[in-house]
Amino acid sequence: MDDIDLISRFLATHARLLDRRRFELCTGGGSAPVLAALAAYRNAGGGYGSGLEPDLRSASSQPVTALHAFEVFEEIGPDTAPEAALLCDWLGSITLPDGGLPFGLPIADPAGCAPFFVHTDPNASSLHMTSMLAGIAHRVGRHDQAVREHEWLATATGYSLRRIRELDGRWHALEFRFALQFLDAVHEVVPEADGELCRLGGFIPVSGSMAVEGGVENEAMHPLDFTPEPGRPLRRFFPDDLVEAELDRLAAEQHGDGGWDVDWGAFSAASALEWRGWATVRAVRILRANGREPGSARR
Repeated sequence: MDDIDLISRFLATHARLLDRRRFELCTGGGSAPVLAALAAYRNAGGGYGSGLEPDLRSASSQPVTALHAFEVFEEIGPDTAPEAALLCDWLGSITLPDGGLPFGLPIADPAGCAPFFVHTDPNASSLHMTSMLAGIAHRVGRHDQAVREHEWLATATGYSLRRIRELDGRWHALEFRFALQFLDAVHEVVPEADGELCRLGGFIPVSGSMAVEGGVENEAMHPLDFTPEPGRPLRRFFPDDLVEAELDRLAAEQHGDGGWDVDWGAFSAASALEWRGWATVRAVRILRANGREPGSARR
C-alpha cells in the first residue's frame, strides 16, 4: 500500500466527510464535492457553525468557523464560490464600530464548546480573530475578485494594520502568528506591510518556535505554523536548514495508521477525531507545497 492509499484509508475510517473531500481535492479531485460538504455547515445568514470548528459544536455562526470555510475557498482556487463573498457579508454584519471582529458571539448551545469560545466578550474587538480572517481572505482574494474587493475586507485590513502598529513584543503566540501571516498576505497590496513585517520578524525567536501560553504541555507555534508556504515574504525570517528540519519533523509525526494529530487538547471526543482529519490534510498540503511527499520520513 502506498502512502496516499494509507492516508486515504485513515481518513475514510476516522475523518469527517469535509476533510475527506479536501484530501481528494488536494490529490486531484474537483471543487464541487468539497463545496457540497462545506455547505452542510452553512447557516442562512451566510456564516458557518455546527462544528466546522471542531472545538465549537454550537450550531450558531461564529467568527472562528469562517476560518475553516475560507480554507476551502482558498484550496479550490482558481475556482471560486459565491458563498465566499456572502461570508464576507456576514462578517461585515458582525464587525464592531472600530472595524474589528469579536473573538466570539454569544452561544446559546455551549455543549462541547471550548470554554474560551463561550466566555468571551462579543463587544470587544480581537486582533487575533480579525487579522486571522483578513489574512486568509486576502489569500482567497488572489483568485476571487468578489472577496478581494469586498468592503468588509478593506475594513478588517485597516483595523489589523492599526493594531499591528501598536504591537511591541508582548503578545500571545497565536496572535503573533496571525499578525505575521496577515502582513505576508497583504505584502503585495499594502505598501507599509513589508516594513511592519520586518519589524515583527525581528521578534521571531532563533528557534523559530514559540510556546502557546495557556496551552497543553509542549503546545507551540513552530516554523511551519508561521510560514507553511514557500516563496512568501515571511519565509525569509526562517533559515532554510530550519525549515528543512521542520519538514522532516512534520513527516516523522505521521502515525502508523496514516494520520497526523494536533499538539493541542481537544474539548470533545468528536473534536479529537475531527482534528486528526484536519491535521492530516494540513500535513499533506504543507509537505507537497514544499516539495515533499507523505511517507518520505519512513523511506
